[in-house]
Amino acid sequence: MAEAVTIARPYAEAVFRLADAGGALGKWSQTMAVMAQVAANPDVRAAIGNPNLASDRLYGLVAAACGDLGTEAQNFLRVLIDNDRLLLLPEIRDLFEALKSERGGVVDAVITTAFPLEDDQLAALVTDLEKRFKRKVNPQVSVDSQLIGGVRVQVEDEVIDGSVRGKLAAMAAALTR
Repeated sequence: MAEAVTIARPYAEAVFRLADAGGALGKWSQTMAVMAQVAANPDVRAAIGNPNLASDRLYGLVAAACGDLGTEAQNFLRVLIDNDRLLLLPEIRDLFEALKSERGGVVDAVITTAFPLEDDQLAALVTDLEKRFKRKVNPQVSVDSQLIGGVRVQVEDEVIDGSVRGKLAAMAAALTR
């Protein structure tokens, strides 16, 4: 999986530079989302893997499924097809979105709780995270009853484990030393 991300990164960076220079990050974000969704479709994936399908026909199929693409997006699609990188569109889109968020000073926070959070609890947690990371936080909340209680937050490579399960695991590790 890391290999796919490594291969996708230069494409994402190139599209990001192109979109940023043209002041069209939002438009490209939408375009990339559509293109990635089309590339992830099982029928399109099968067509991409078909060695008997010429690149022009593959381009026509994917471009038609994407709808109205601008000239730059059409060219980008052709580059991906010519370099056999069309299957990487979901990774390219994810990396593009990460670059866009970084530019906007936004960081994603994966928040896992034992129980659903009330709106005011989530707002307070997001405010605390924004103070800690000195950036705007985009929360992605999920519920996992396995945590027993508390909350686990992951922001980029940093994990803050305030769950009961995490504390019990830390106590067990300390006792076995």
